[in-house]
Formats: sequence, structure tokens, C-alpha cells
Amino acid sequence: MQHFIWNIDPIFIDFGLIKIRWYGLMFAMGFVGSFMTMQWIYQREGRNVEELDTLLWYMVIATIVGARLGHTLFYDPAYYLSHPVKILAIWEGGLASHGAAIGILTALYLYRRRFGDSYFWLLDRVTIPTALAGALIRIGNFFNSEILGLPTQEPWGVIFARVDPLPRHPVQLYEALGYLLVYGVCLQIYKKQAGKPGFVFGCFLVMMFSARFLLEYFKTEQAMYNTGLAMTAGQLLSIPFFLAGIVCVVWSLKNHSSKTLA
Repeated sequence: MQHFIWNIDPIFIDFGLIKIRWYGLMFAMGFVGSFMTMQWIYQREGRNVEELDTLLWYMVIATIVGARLGHTLFYDPAYYLSHPVKILAIWEGGLASHGAAIGILTALYLYRRRFGDSYFWLLDRVTIPTALAGALIRIGNFFNSEILGLPTQEPWGVIFARVDPLPRHPVQLYEALGYLLVYGVCLQIYKKQAGKPGFVFGCFLVMMFSARFLLEYFKTEQAMYNTGLAMTAGQLLSIPFFLAGIVCVVWSLKNHSSKTLA
């Protein structure tokens, strides 16, 4: 059986001292796409689009710092706590989506305290482009031949030639497609249910982390330690976010009218 062989150079453009990687390009495109989505939302609701410049910086810093700390503390704490300087070595790779989620939640709380927006109003809107950014970042992981899937003999298996000769589930693309679906569904929910604070955010958490939980079954283990359970570290970390999403959906339906945004 012939499987697709993936052997692309992770460096997109090499200027000598400066190298632009596919992952970095996808990361940047994620923020551009997020900014454009938020522009559309702000224009639709008659908000001042100039406010997005500040919000974008909050999001960029929170995503990078949260994702890096999440990787170092959730997936290999023994190494990084014994080599704390390595926490800063972000160029060596290692970003965790669960850490990014915590960073974004914290940044939006701080942004809300400074600028006075409703916390759930922000969450309902910011989580929509977050799914788009997540999809593009997973495509970046595919270019990097990282976050590998388990070996498979399915015809769509991919051989990551830079890693080994085994055909594997292209789980990065599974996850990217899942997040794109979450992005589209959240946009539709926002159009219909934006008058219910917390509803879009809750649906986002339920869908995003359900996808993450299920797709962990197709991934190689990322944590540098054994959980001792039948679940991976990624699955264990997904459960609190999923439960928080259920709580938000129930709370929103129980406490708010069925107003919709025209």
C-alpha cells in the first residue's frame, strides 16, 4: 500500500540569519484571521474597531505565555523545573493549547477590568476566532512533523519522513478540521444566540475539548510522565474545560431570555 510521504522543509523562507518557519507563518495567520473575524463582529455590533488593537496584544501575549507555561508545567514539569532557563527557550518548540486557554481567560479578565466590558460578552466573541487560530496552528504542527498520530495502515496514513518510516494518522489535520468546524458552528450560534451571555463560550468549550479528548486516542503520548490512568494528560486536562462548558450552557439557558442579535 502506498502512503503519502510528508517531507517538506519546516522552514518556509531562509534569509540566513532570519528564518521564517511554516509554523510561525500559520501562527501569524491565525492571529490575522482572528483579528478579521473580530473586526466583523465589532462592525456588526457598532463597536469601536480601534479597541481591537489593544485586545489583540492582550491575546497575543496571553496565548504565547500561557501556551509555553502550559507545555512546561503540564507535559514535562520535572525537566523544566530543574532547568528553569529552558522555559524561555520558546524557539526550541513546545506550546500547549490548554495553557493557551488559561492564558486567554486570564488576559480577558484583566482586559475587562481595565476597559469595563462584560466578561461573558468578551468570551462569547473572542472564542469564535480562537477556534480558527487553533486550526491554523495545528496545520503548522503538520508542517513541523510534530504532535504525531499513532501508526496506521489506513490508506490516508501519512509517513513523516523526517521522523520515521511508519504511516501515521495525520492527527494534526484531524484536529485542524475539527477546530474549523467549531469555528463555523460558533459563528452560527453567535448569530442566533448572542443575546444569551455565556452561551457561545459554553458551546465552544464543549465542542473544542470534546474534539481534543477524542483525538487524543489517535495521538502519541506527549507528556514526559505516565498519568497512571487509562487517559492521557491531554484528556485529563480537557475534562475541566468540557465540564465548565456544560455549566456555562446550562447557566446561560437558565438565566437569560431567548433574545437574539439581529
